[in-house]
Amino acid sequence: MIQQLEEKLDTKRRILDSAERLFANHGVDATSLRTIIMDAKVNLAAIHYHYHSKEALLDAVLGRRLEPVNRERLQMLDKCGEKASLEAVLDAFIAPAMRVEGPFVRLMGRIIVEGDQLPRLIKQHFGVVLKRFMNALHQAAPGLPPAELFWRMHFTVGAMAHTLRSSHDMEQISGGICDASDAAAVTRRLVHFVAAGFRSEVDHV
Repeated sequence: MIQQLEEKLDTKRRILDSAERLFANHGVDATSLRTIIMDAKVNLAAIHYHYHSKEALLDAVLGRRLEPVNRERLQMLDKCGEKASLEAVLDAFIAPAMRVEGPFVRLMGRIIVEGDQLPRLIKQHFGVVLKRFMNALHQAAPGLPPAELFWRMHFTVGAMAHTLRSSHDMEQISGGICDASDAAAVTRRLVHFVAAGFRSEVDHV
């Protein structure tokens, strides 16, 4: 019984590991279940038994990594207190994601930049988190109208996604001037950048 359970857990882990890496390298749409099956060395029945569809598999891949990230985000936000600075709120949102390593980092960048499933995924995996952070940002930047808060959070997520997906290319692009190996330093730069955006004048278009 224990051996059967361990085998099932190992099969699920191999499927998730393969799906995460292949989705990150090639994109969700471009990765077939057949490719994942071959990479994970399992059969089609195993994937359908555990996940039923590629959409369900993607949700499982995301949930495995995002649950601890979102938990840390909310813990950091709670520690900020009621009168948190804008930088503290943004750091609580950005820093946990920037500390994630491996192919999942590229996967999140791909999903945000390329995916057509983003609204569904945001609702399923980020609903509670975004509500808490939008309230905190409203407290930290009370002069911004609600619509402007949403736009600036949208731009923040875009900047974070681009950084997650391609910051490792910065050394080559910059000719060695930029070092992306220090995640904490990259996070500080990104927080200062988006905080300036939140503080910029509202353009009433």
